[in-house]
This record gives sequence, structure tokens and C-alpha cells, in this order.
Amino acid sequence: MTKEIMINSLSKDFESIKKVDENGIEYWEARELMPVLGYGKWQNAEEVIAKATKACFNSGQSIKDHFTDCSKMVSIGSNTVRRLKDWKLDRYACYLIAQNGDPKKQEIAMAQTYFAIQTRKHEIFEQLSDTDKRLFIRGEVSDQNKKLFRTAKKAGVSNFGRFNNYGYLGLYELNVSEIRKKKRIGKDDILDRAGSTELAANLFRITQTDDKISNEKIVGEKMANSAHFEIGRKVRGAIRDIGGILPENLSVEKHIKELKKEKKKMLKNKIKNISKIA
Repeated sequence: MTKEIMINSLSKDFESIKKVDENGIEYWEARELMPVLGYGKWQNAEEVIAKATKACFNSGQSIKDHFTDCSKMVSIGSNTVRRLKDWKLDRYACYLIAQNGDPKKQEIAMAQTYFAIQTRKHEIFEQLSDTDKRLFIRGEVSDQNKKLFRTAKKAGVSNFGRFNNYGYLGLYELNVSEIRKKKRIGKDDILDRAGSTELAANLFRITQTDDKISNEKIVGEKMANSAHFEIGRKVRGAIRDIGGILPENLSVEKHIKELKKEKKKMLKNKIKNISKIA
């Protein structure tokens, strides 16, 4: 198995055990994550988590913001229960665990490479212009929407317009026609006139709905529509909780097709100028 295939496999496993809380915030449970990283014994896993929390503290971060105790009381028979230690981890906590794990473990080495790649992707993304960021996220939204519709179709959805509308209702508290009217965009696709922030919110809505339908093995159009609405509402709640601007109040941007034309024209001019110099 090549290194690239192994990293892709780790990425799939890592993302498949991701959960989303009632506020739409993604997290991982340590008892599910650690076996993926090659730690079969909880005692060994706890040692790595302890190192990661120390690294978190040393980096000036609040440990409780990234590592949340979510221990449970479990039955062990004969009417006896005991406390089962567990942690609710955000993505940064998972990164710190990978960085403080045993690099001799193949899973840890792959995880360190995976997070290094993700960090580099983030750095590159941050260097992009606002126009390029918007074009990039719009492309991601389009790809993930196609994936969601394939998942929804398998779940039994046939009316994709209605299914899509439920997601918008959850996120915007408005249906498609109401959003268009409020934003004064005529018959334009809502996402073609959305800025980077609004696109990012919709991308999260789309990917989390896809995960929910797949992971919970949801069947039936009614249940799928309900799941889409629920995820949209949770993403909206998360935006509200952090004091962000709700999507229906974000400003309308130039149509994405115009941006693509401008980008193409700029590229042509750049090639033309290079040819002149040559």
C-alpha cells in the first residue's frame, strides 16, 4: 500500500468518526479516535492525550476549549456501574495528539503527514485573494452538493428541489424564493451570488447532511428532508452563538460566472504579456 493511499485511508477513517454537537460544532471522541491512531490500550492512549493537553497549555491555549471531559457511567453487570473516561476533542486537539504520539507507529506517522498536508492547504488558502477564495469554495460546494444528492437519491429522495429547500429553510429560516427576494438576485442561484463566508456556511451544511444521512442510514424522503433541515438549523445556531452574521443578512456578491470570465481574461492578458517579453 502506497503512502498516498494510506493517508487517504486515514483521512476517510478520521472523518468517518467525526460527530457534530447540538451547536453544529464538529468533534471526535477519544475512545474512537485512538484505535485509528494505533492505540488499542486505553492506558497508552491516556499518556498521549496527557502530552497533548500539556502541549496545548504550553502553546497558550485553554485546554478546556479543545479537550472536554465526556466521561460516562457504564454498567459492568450485577447492578454495578463504573466511570468510563473519555474526551471530546476538536480538530486542534486531534492534531496535538498526532504530534505527540509515537512516530514509530505507522498510524501516527501517517496522521502527522495528514495534518501537515491539511495545515499547508490552509496556509495556501489563506494566501489566496478574496476572488480566488470565493471561486475555490464555490467549486467545493458544487462538488459536495453533487455528492449529497447522490447520497439523498440512495436514501429515497426523488424531489431534489424540495430536499434542497429544507436545507435552506434550516440555515436561512427562509425558502429559496424568499431568499432570492430578500437578496434581490432575481432567478440567480443563491450560491452563485454568495460571498466566501456564506458559501462556507452552506458547505458545512451540505457535508454534515451527507454524513448524517450516510452514518445514520436514513431512508425515506421525509426523513432525509428532516435531516437536511435539522443540520441547516444547527449550522445557523452555531453562527448565532459565535456572534456571526446570519446568512440571509450577508451582502450579495458579483455573479460567480462574471468572476470566472474576469479570471479567464486576466490569464489571457498575462499569457499575452509574457509572449511579448519572450
